[in-house]
Amino acid sequence: MKRILLLSTIAILGLSNSMIAQNVDFGLKTGLNISNFTGGDVGENSLFGFHVGGFAEFKLNKKISLQPELLYSTQGSEVQNSLKIKVDYLTIPLMVKYYLSEKFSVEAGPQASFLLNDKAEFDDSSIPDADIDASSFDFGLNAGLGYNFNSNLFAQVRYNYGITTVGENPDVKNSVFQMSLGYKF
Repeated sequence: MKRILLLSTIAILGLSNSMIAQNVDFGLKTGLNISNFTGGDVGENSLFGFHVGGFAEFKLNKKISLQPELLYSTQGSEVQNSLKIKVDYLTIPLMVKYYLSEKFSVEAGPQASFLLNDKAEFDDSSIPDADIDASSFDFGLNAGLGYNFNSNLFAQVRYNYGITTVGENPDVKNSVFQMSLGYKF
């Protein structure tokens, strides 16, 4: 896991050094997560959470840009109306954006996520929260759309499909729908 984080950091720094003469936008984004677990019989109801973090957008040409991000993301699922499984990640999406017009883009790319916190919360307050032993690393694929309101303000919608399993159950994977607002400096 440390190697992947180190390699990701080196790749992002290498890209930023090689593209310093290119047009680069930095910014912040935040938004709503609607998450669930797919597979098995764990995820019954969606859980609402949030994401917040920063990004850099490297414009390769008028139509294509590369956007690495670093986000804090709360995810999970509600199980049997009495139990909430919550997993918090440090996510690193690497999105390739294709601009269909000056304002509208489609995007896709991989996402590496590193577990920061995991717990099971019971509705019955007499039962203490418990650690669920979630996997420390999650990998997924993203696809989404973006719209630039002006040169600074934008909105995005994105779906993250988990490839790796969340825990010991081999069928349970993350599924997250995100709606974001962002600001480019």
